[in-house]
Amino acid sequence: KLYPVIAYVYPGPQTEAVDKAFSARMDRTDRLAQFGFIVVTLGNRGGHPSRSKWYHNFGYENLRDYGLADKKYVLEQLAIRHPFIDIDKVGIFGHSGGGFMSTAAMLVYPDFFKVAVSSAGNHENNIYNRWWSEKHHGVDEIEDDKGAVSFRYDIEKNSEIAKNLKGRLLICTGDIDNNVHPGNTIRLANALIKANKRFDFFIFPGQRHGFGDMNEYFFWLRSDYFCKHLLGDYSSTVDMIEISKDEEQTGDKKRR
Repeated sequence: KLYPVIAYVYPGPQTEAVDKAFSARMDRTDRLAQFGFIVVTLGNRGGHPSRSKWYHNFGYENLRDYGLADKKYVLEQLAIRHPFIDIDKVGIFGHSGGGFMSTAAMLVYPDFFKVAVSSAGNHENNIYNRWWSEKHHGVDEIEDDKGAVSFRYDIEKNSEIAKNLKGRLLICTGDIDNNVHPGNTIRLANALIKANKRFDFFIFPGQRHGFGDMNEYFFWLRSDYFCKHLLGDYSSTVDMIEISKDEEQTGDKKRR
């Protein structure tokens, strides 16, 4: 039996989101695996600064693409080592910088990554905050013939390569995101529309960067999306009965 593989990603460069433990309630990996997926997390060059100066600076001036080759290579190597992995059915998802990265993966390697769920992504780093994008990408200092100095700041955008989309893409944002402005996702949607691409777009009303009490809803939305496009098996009922059943079993009346 072959199993689709899904990568949970976050590119850094200020940290790496690699799980070191297992938990039945871990939405990013363990819970998703229960549907019949191989779910992996892995680091990449340009990630956590504690590894080395070279490792941390790998993505400097290449903030969109620097970690993608490593993610792809490791998935390919895992499929060679473990023949039960279906390398023709590769999914990817992430939040914030991971939302940016998972969409970029679909556009840079459109024949490899088949399905992505990208939430709260900083797809347009030129309108994101400078402590992350400008700091980790860099600013060019330009001096003209008269000695006048100007600064150029232009980071590769997902919208620039929207025409490359081949797989299934779900992009999401909270409409009052207080970290990554919703305009990042809206600009990407605009580029995809102009490129005549089919994609899915979801807004979480009244939610900030973390989606708050709608996180459980988002888990099932994401799970349904991967099940539909990687397994061909998903719930088609209007009611998300899984959430109601879970609340009955745990006694939770309100999700945090």
